[in-house]
Amino acid sequence: MKISIKLSLILLLILSNKVINAQSGYWQQKIDYKIEVDFDVKTNQYEGEQTIKYTNNSPDTLSKAFFHLYNNAFQPGSMMDVRNRTISDPHPYVRDRISKLTPEEIGFLHVSDFTQNGKKANITEEETILSVELAEPILPGATATFKMKFKGQTPLQIRRSGRDNAEGIRYSMSQWYPKLSEYDIMGWHSNPYIGREFYGVWGDFDVKITIDPTYVVGGSGYIQNPNEVGHGYQSAGIKVKKSKKPITWHFKAPNVHDFMWGADPDFKHVTAQVPGGPTLHFYYQPGSETKDWELLPDIMVKAFQFMSENFGKYPYDQFSVVQGGDGGMEYPMSTLITGNRRLGSLVGVTVHEAFHSWYQGILGTNESLYPWMDEGFTSYASNKTMHYLFNPDSHENPQRGSYRGYFMNIINATDEPMTIHSDHYLTNAGYSSNAYSKGAVFLHQLSYIIGEENLMTGMRRYFNEWQFKHPTPNDLIRIMEKVSGLELDWYREHFINSINTIDYSIESITEKEGKTYVEIKRAGNMPMPIELMVETISEEKVLHYIPLVIMRGEKPQENKEIIWKVEKDWAWTSPTYLLLIDLPLSEIKSVEIDPSDRMADVNKGNNKKLFNNEN
Repeated sequence: MKISIKLSLILLLILSNKVINAQSGYWQQKIDYKIEVDFDVKTNQYEGEQTIKYTNNSPDTLSKAFFHLYNNAFQPGSMMDVRNRTISDPHPYVRDRISKLTPEEIGFLHVSDFTQNGKKANITEEETILSVELAEPILPGATATFKMKFKGQTPLQIRRSGRDNAEGIRYSMSQWYPKLSEYDIMGWHSNPYIGREFYGVWGDFDVKITIDPTYVVGGSGYIQNPNEVGHGYQSAGIKVKKSKKPITWHFKAPNVHDFMWGADPDFKHVTAQVPGGPTLHFYYQPGSETKDWELLPDIMVKAFQFMSENFGKYPYDQFSVVQGGDGGMEYPMSTLITGNRRLGSLVGVTVHEAFHSWYQGILGTNESLYPWMDEGFTSYASNKTMHYLFNPDSHENPQRGSYRGYFMNIINATDEPMTIHSDHYLTNAGYSSNAYSKGAVFLHQLSYIIGEENLMTGMRRYFNEWQFKHPTPNDLIRIMEKVSGLELDWYREHFINSINTIDYSIESITEKEGKTYVEIKRAGNMPMPIELMVETISEEKVLHYIPLVIMRGEKPQENKEIIWKVEKDWAWTSPTYLLLIDLPLSEIKSVEIDPSDRMADVNKGNNKKLFNNEN
């Protein structure tokens, strides 16, 4: 009897562990698209058929599904239209422009003949979302086949996608097909499109685009019929016959979560090869305003080498830069950017959008929930890359612009916690500052906490471990904790989950019995480890490092050329800290908090004291 009880307990323990592991195990859905579309360049409309194989890797049985119909946002009275006419600081590209679109200028995307495994499913169009009552539940581990027809009209260029943009590019075809919403551990993400971010399911795309033969097409994916379409795709020595009939362009894009293409009859198509890396494709309208595009390929080859070496190797064999859109916008294996720019701006926007391949195209964070993990990390990485390309010998902080943006958000009282959904910010300014500026500051300031070498090692490990997945803030923090050996939950809680600010000051400096006492005060609500540089009149520099108790450790010494002293930990509950310097005040030239200028202290005016040595 005792043996049976013991065996039962062992079996129960084993089963319990399996359940726990199953609950904590990572999973993500899988999708394969086959899309065929006929595009009419006279009406700006297109008709298509789409077949999807969708694998439910979740532990849940699915009875519903949701598709994004992004084009429907570009109609008077849409949520995007209303939002931009009622928010205090509307997007400058949108404002009230949607409300003024004519029937020929609006966008639309409608689905018909929807079946699941050959059975008709009930569908309901709710502006930019198609709700589907599945014909039969999709069980865990099962694969369903969806088939549908769709008809769309490309809107006049307003936001990101559209036709006939300000530079005369005919088509910027992003968010153009019925795109299945992502389902993850939080459930369905069927957010209506009001102009913010995107989130998609990983899978393979097989896309055929039939269009007027004079048009050049480029974007996501690898061309499958280069010798049929020509326009710079064909093999060397092959002459492609000109056709008066529409041409079908066949692309395949493996393991991506979206597909974009651009088309124009005047596109010039050039390529450049990154040694050991991808072939870069550039599509632009040649002219006096785009002359710097001729210099762009060689610069981007150099940029991609730096990007892959420092942030993780780009895994695809191609990246496409397509003139179009309304500014700069990222898509898997590609980007849309406006082209009439000076060289610095052209390179800057191209580098930024290319880096989205790392922090959106490959690390597929839900950027609607965590835009700072996409825009912020992209800003941080592109700032470092631009510094390398144009100012390699400069000692200036490449992230200084991001710090200015973050501080301005505080001054203007538009700061909100970074946990807010992208669509729910009270102002566009608050969203932009958090997503771009504060997200970049998050990383650069993290290098202050754990050390620059640990940060960059962590960034590469983060890329390698989480590529082609959907990482969350906790996944990033855990990587950085493993690399540094420090606890960092406090950093996320203060800097991401709240609007607490950092403000440290040198409150007083006194001398007693030939020794100097420096009182440091924490005036802000966010605690930080402190580096205090003491420079003597003999120009000796000593960096006093004060870790936080809650870090449970210290970062390694970064600058080996100065003396490094680790002091007693600071408990965050104490507003002040008294530091003993074993020197008389007369021998001290200056005392400064955070000489590396990486801490986002909102009041740096009280961080340094100079002495005339006549005390």
